[in-house]
Amino acid sequence: MNSEFFTALELLEKEKGIPQSYMIEKIEAALLAAFKKEYGANALMRVDYDFVKRKMKIYQRREVVEEVVDPTCQISLPDAKNLSRRHVLGGFVDKEVKTDAFRRISAAAGKSVIIQAIREGERIAMQEAYSNKKEELMTATVSKTDRDDGGVILELDQGTNLLTKPEQIPGEILTVGQKVKVFVTEINKEARGPIVSLSRIHPKLVWRLFELEVPEIQDGIVIIKGVSREAGSRSKIAVYSRDPDVDAVGACIGTHNMRLDAVISEINGEKIDIVTYSETPEEYIAAALAPASVISVEMTGERSCKVIVAPEQLSLAIGREGQNVRLAARLTGYKIDIKAEGSEY
Repeated sequence: MNSEFFTALELLEKEKGIPQSYMIEKIEAALLAAFKKEYGANALMRVDYDFVKRKMKIYQRREVVEEVVDPTCQISLPDAKNLSRRHVLGGFVDKEVKTDAFRRISAAAGKSVIIQAIREGERIAMQEAYSNKKEELMTATVSKTDRDDGGVILELDQGTNLLTKPEQIPGEILTVGQKVKVFVTEINKEARGPIVSLSRIHPKLVWRLFELEVPEIQDGIVIIKGVSREAGSRSKIAVYSRDPDVDAVGACIGTHNMRLDAVISEINGEKIDIVTYSETPEEYIAAALAPASVISVEMTGERSCKVIVAPEQLSLAIGREGQNVRLAARLTGYKIDIKAEGSEY
């Protein structure tokens, strides 16, 4: 049993990332729970570990006292002296206890503590593993899709996590075995709930996908300034180049649209407008309204503007149900009022 015990500790640390020191602490608590069930609430216990010889011993402890009040945790000096002349008042007498002597109910109490400790240890190990993953992209494998709440169970490096229905791309159907990219929105440090909160609708998912696909972004030549998104329908991303010889929009599109297509494919065919960022608000707002062409932009307040477009460009600038202008406003941070050229304002 001793050898199996130490082997189990090593496996828990290797396979689940639970430190042996953590499990030793929890196992002592489990043994104490079983011990007190067996010998009484006041019983004292000591555990010795020998990692070299791979042995563990449990001892019942009794304090040496002048007058015994509770024999489960006390022993008189004369009785202690009968066991060994070295015992003195205030010291302890230890007697080895074999764990197989514990009754079933006592063993069950200890087992329950150990099982709970392993679950807590796994959770702590996972929290530590994901601690630097917040706002990062991760690759997951779909392992279950038939939940009543529409959620999908994903397999990640450190275990399974839930992708809730509201965080899935509208209209996307995920299948078991499918590889998907997810964005980590939160790391849960509490004792309950999922370890990480995952999303496929967050605007930063698109941001991270472009970082993954475009070497110029990885090298710091092309900079992403912002993303606005209505998941499942359309996204807008603003970029600029720190090198005048590098076209930021072209770099994000790639040869034969390969880079842009790779991102679109990952987000279920969602349309993406790549626009050029400018420090000049008028230029930035005009670019953000792509694919519409803009005649003029006039600033009407600190964070508001009036945009004039040709009459035939009005519906394109506004977009279906106002989506294009809405995404442009989110991207730039300006309230945008669009009118057709020649119409009364």
